[in-house]
Amino acid sequence: MPGHRRSTASRARILVRDVHLWLGMGLGLLFAVLGLTGSALVFYTGIDAALHPVVEGGRSDGAPDLTSPVWDRALAAGRARWHDPAGKWTIEVTGEGGAIPARFYPSSGHGHHADRMMVWFSPDGGRIVRAEPWGGYLMSWLYQLHMALLAGDLGGQVVGWSGVAMLLLLATGIAVWWPRGSWRKAVAFKRDAAPIRRLRDLHKLSGLWSMALLFVLVATGILLALPAVTQVLLRPAAIPAPKSMGGPGAGTTIVRAFDVAHRALPDGRIVFIDMPGAPDAPIRVRLQVPGDPHARFPGSYVFIDRVSGQVLAVHDVRRANSGTAVASWIRTLHDGTVGGLATRILAVVTGLVPSLLWATGILHWLRRRRAMHAP
Repeated sequence: MPGHRRSTASRARILVRDVHLWLGMGLGLLFAVLGLTGSALVFYTGIDAALHPVVEGGRSDGAPDLTSPVWDRALAAGRARWHDPAGKWTIEVTGEGGAIPARFYPSSGHGHHADRMMVWFSPDGGRIVRAEPWGGYLMSWLYQLHMALLAGDLGGQVVGWSGVAMLLLLATGIAVWWPRGSWRKAVAFKRDAAPIRRLRDLHKLSGLWSMALLFVLVATGILLALPAVTQVLLRPAAIPAPKSMGGPGAGTTIVRAFDVAHRALPDGRIVFIDMPGAPDAPIRVRLQVPGDPHARFPGSYVFIDRVSGQVLAVHDVRRANSGTAVASWIRTLHDGTVGGLATRILAVVTGLVPSLLWATGILHWLRRRRAMHAP
């Protein structure tokens, strides 16, 4: 009976090893690409600014005040350039000097993967210093590759469901490594061993020491790539979708909307404002309130009637359900901003590990094949 149990355990271990091998062969390259692009994107706004110094001009002058006419001047300059009355403008409030970043969504569509023009206004808002289509410059191209393999919604589904298989790849890797004898030997790198054994040690140890972080990055990546799955699993509170009742026209300025939003959430920090073109669409101000972990993409909103300037709805993450609280951590865990600069650097390093795992896994497999077929 003991021999039978050992035989069964041995067969199970071989099966898990084979599953790990073929998952690695099938998904290893994709895992490596997503890891490398993810590492590049951790600092993507800084890298993009370094590649396009024009957006840095005026940074030393400091950020414009929320009561400054700069904001409405920039919106007017953008609308004068793109004549699309139903198009939507999203302007970012960075809290820093330099060019003012914005996004223009044509009336043809406003979805997550919809076409958009990335626009940077001069610090005084009077002119456009840079304008490029999303996906038409390096960092945005890398973003689309990372999130959707340059294939829109379908690509996002592929990335998300491949991530589920990558979790299985990581789990089987742990199972294959799990020591049956000395733990000290299991975590040691044998420098004097044969090359094939050193490759195996490098593969298993790089995976072992980064495993927890890889699980976090992959799991949060799945939830970002598959928002419908996130809704089912977490059931966050629905974000309001009020209609503007003011009719045609655009009586509420950006400065006025900033003031209204600040009064609705006095302790919130304004991050984005959406200025719609559709008559029934409200102005939407996005804010970070205390306790919301993501500084750039927080989850609280104030919806304002585009003509009367009245508050139509407020979505405060602090008053939402537990699913919303959990969901608010997904992006900050995925992009490494959870702990500031140190965790962002850690995210960059962790993103390089899948390439190392793929390369060492392939080399180890090739060496084993050559050894098995050697005369």
